Amino acid sequence: MKLKKQHAVIAVLMTLLLCLCTMDMVMASSENAGHGEEKQVKGWMDTDTYRVMNFTALAVGLFFILRKPVSQALNGRIQGIQAQLEELEAQKAAAEKKLVEYDKQIALLDKEAEKIVAEYIRQGEEAKKRILDESQKAVEKLEEQARRTIEHEFQRAKAQLREEVLEKAMLRAEALVKNKITSEDQDRLVDEYLDKVVAL
Repeated sequence: MKLKKQHAVIAVLMTLLLCLCTMDMVMASSENAGHGEEKQVKGWMDTDTYRVMNFTALAVGLFFILRKPVSQALNGRIQGIQAQLEELEAQKAAAEKKLVEYDKQIALLDKEAEKIVAEYIRQGEEAKKRILDESQKAVEKLEEQARRTIEHEFQRAKAQLREEVLEKAMLRAEALVKNKITSEDQDRLVDEYLDKVVAL
């Protein structure tokens, strides 16, 4: 509202100045038309003086009238710029604070990732050890089973070989006995056998 009044005063002063300048020009031209050349120079100087005086009065008036609004406008602009600077500084400080928080979160995430990787490595080592232990037990079990199987097969082969050797020895002994026994020896053996049977 105050600015509107000041603008209205400025407009009125400008109109008055324009009117005064116009009147001076009209007066100067009418004086020049009615008088000689000497009067023209004097009229021209009077007109020029009036113009300078009018301009000076207008400039001084405008200075006093516009001094406060212009100063207020400039101060308002300066305060606005300062407010914007303060707001930007506050935003900068907030952004820096968020950046520090994000850096902390990233550091925490890095530590968490390291913990997770260490946990996976530990679990992998445990699984590896467990698998190696189980495979070692399986190998030992297979070795024991193979040893038993080999021993059993060895005992069976040994028994079979013994039987074969005994059978061959019996056949050979029988052949030897057949070749070397006489009929007298046969009679004697039969008598001894009968004596044993009768004694029972």
